[in-house]
This record gives sequence, structure tokens and C-alpha cells, in this order.
Amino acid sequence: MSSKQMGSIKRQRQLALAVRILLALIALIYALFPVVWIISASVNPSNSLVNQSLIPANATFENYRNLFDPNVMLFRTWMLNSLMIATITTVIGIFFTATAAYAFSRFRFRGRRSLLQTILLIQVFPNFLNMVALFLILQQLGQYIPWLNLNTHGGLILIYLGGILGVNTWLMKGFFDSIPRDLDEAATIDGATPWQTFWMVMMPLVRPILVVVGLLIFVGTYSDFVLARVMLQSSENYTLAVGLSLFIRDQYANRWGIFSAGALIGAIPVVVIFLALQRYLVGGLTAGAVKG
Repeated sequence: MSSKQMGSIKRQRQLALAVRILLALIALIYALFPVVWIISASVNPSNSLVNQSLIPANATFENYRNLFDPNVMLFRTWMLNSLMIATITTVIGIFFTATAAYAFSRFRFRGRRSLLQTILLIQVFPNFLNMVALFLILQQLGQYIPWLNLNTHGGLILIYLGGILGVNTWLMKGFFDSIPRDLDEAATIDGATPWQTFWMVMMPLVRPILVVVGLLIFVGTYSDFVLARVMLQSSENYTLAVGLSLFIRDQYANRWGIFSAGALIGAIPVVVIFLALQRYLVGGLTAGAVKG
């Protein structure tokens, strides 16, 4: 190969590298600009969306101090409500999803395939389409079980659990299917009961998909607005999404900075959990596709 051809190939590679770097920078700016803009708004003393600049002249943390002032808003209460509801829903949801997926994957019983298809079909229709029915169900249920009534966290958690089990059961079942049945048989030969096989043999092996399902449940319930807005009616019971939305309603000119500060702090739990568990995410999302 001549030096001229080698030089041409080198220039092409350099050009391709420059294009990739340029595209990466554009994607990075596109992804980070909203975050930078929100950070700028949170330290902008003007508290106005109209007068906001990317680099505020007189940056201050007054908006962050106002977040935790109960005379301004119940941010701490809303944050704790969201964390509690999301955590309880995640823990219970993972347990029920894992047991259901294990049963569908390992046991053979009449109506198994029909039940799986029914669960998948039901998940086609999101929860908010059943909002009126769910509202009336909680209203009637609350007459007999007060802590599952409207405007209770227990009732909201019950609705969330009903919405998350279907698609996550399918996702986790695929992961269980990828685990050899020889492990079940070996545990049975050693004298393990079906529950011991599930809890002591299978659960450690399906940890990646447990993390994926748990993260999906946590993020979905933590950030939900529609169902929480309909089912919760008092400010002290609001979740963070509902509380911040109602706090800034028709007050963008006066509360934009506080809202931005609240949105940033509210995003911290999700970011921390994602960073802590990200090494499980790729394996958990892909391994379940080995077998249907």
C-alpha cells in the first residue's frame, strides 16, 4: 500500500472520529441542558421563568431554604410520602412478582397458558383508563377497611400493586425460564421443599432481574401523578409529584425557582438508586430474553 493511500485512510479515520465526537457532544448538550437550566432556575433569586438566565447574576440558595419551611410548602412531608409509598410498593411488588413468575415458570397446572395470556391482555390497558372504577372501589372498600379508603396511602399502594404485577411477572418469568431445571431437581434430591428451592436457590440467581423490576416499580410509583392526584385529597397526604404540581399551579411567575429546587432534590433518590444498581441493569434486562 502506497503512502498516499495510507494517508487517505488515516484522514478518513480522523474524520470519522471527529464526526463521532461531534455527535457525542451534541447528544451530551441535548441531554444536560435541561438539567443545567433547572439548576440555574433553582439558584435564581428572581423566581421567574421569564427573567431567567443560564448564569444568574445574584445566585442564592434561598429557594432551597424555602423548600423546608412549612409555612411555604410541605416539601418534607411530600418527599417522605413518596419515598414511603414507592418503597413499600417496591418491596411487596417484588415479592409477589417473584412468586408468581416462579409458579408460572416451574409449575404446570390447568389454565396456566390462558392465565398468562389474560394477564398480558389486561396490561394493555393502563390504570388511568380504569380511574373511575378504581375510585369507586376504594370508596366502597374504605367502608370496611378504613386504611384502604380514598385519601389513604394504603389505598394508593393497593392500586399500584394491581397495576405492576402483570408485565413484571412476564419479565421475571423469562428470567426464571433461563435458569436450568437441573438446579430445582438437585435441590429436591437434597430434601428441599418447593419454598426452600425458591427462596434459597432461585432468589440469589435472579438478583439482576429483581433489581430491574424493583427499579421500574420504584421509579414508576415515585413519579406517578395521575392516580395519586385523583386518590389523594389532602395536602398532608400528597406525594411529591402532586404537591409540587399544585404548589406551582398558576404561580409560575412567583414560584418557579422553588419548584426547580424541589424537582432537583426530588430526583436525587432515583439517581442514587440507579447509580448504585446500574451494574445489574444490563444483565437483568437481557437475560430474560433467552427463553420465552
